[in-house]
Amino acid sequence: MIERKQLLAAFDTLLQPERFKDYGPNGLQVEGRKGIGKIVSGVTASLALIEAAVAAQADAIFVHHGLFWRGHDGRVTGWLRQRLGLLMQHDINLFAYHLPLDAHAELGNNAQLGARLGFIAQERFGEQQLGWMGEAPASTMISPQALGEHIEAVLGRTVTLVAASPGPLRRIAWCSGGAQGYFEDAIAAGADVFITGEISEPQAHYARECGVSFIACGHHASERYGAPAVAAHVAAQLGIAHQYIEITNPA
Repeated sequence: MIERKQLLAAFDTLLQPERFKDYGPNGLQVEGRKGIGKIVSGVTASLALIEAAVAAQADAIFVHHGLFWRGHDGRVTGWLRQRLGLLMQHDINLFAYHLPLDAHAELGNNAQLGARLGFIAQERFGEQQLGWMGEAPASTMISPQALGEHIEAVLGRTVTLVAASPGPLRRIAWCSGGAQGYFEDAIAAGADVFITGEISEPQAHYARECGVSFIACGHHASERYGAPAVAAHVAAQLGIAHQYIEITNPA
């Protein structure tokens, strides 16, 4: 059993949230009990995850998508009341880290996604250096279609592919989640293909006109790995229990 402030300090030391201009508060979003013996991690602080954490007898939840975002009007009604009410009823702490969790060089969403897909990371690009650039192993330089099939096999999700060139793909750029806005930065950085979670209407045109392929592999699917990696690392460091709980999401 450790104190809440120890856990917060460990997360902050690892993820350095002060380095980022983010869309919401990073760190402790909801204060629960002081003593913590078990962390549950997940992608989003949904009602389903909170209910599962209650059933797992967790003292704290660690997520990528928390409850509070820039522009929220502050009223605690509807879904927010439900989630907050359940957290407070069971005295559970909620920790959330958004961009800091994407960016961590070893345990973050992008590092973990790249490792699972077998990419060799070489450099960063884009706003706040959140985009990653690298290559596939030399023996597996592949076409956009083959890369799409590889991603589907690893993530277990159908991708949206705009194949703009035949390949082979030498420079692979990626950024997890809703990072379709980084596509132009990836093109400028010399990517042959860009992988992210979502696609909006303009990206298909940019891909065809610039000859750079685009793969959308799912927001949730691309961000399943950072939260459990960080939570497991910190839990082991502090000698407490950790459990990752997957709440399925087609997005």
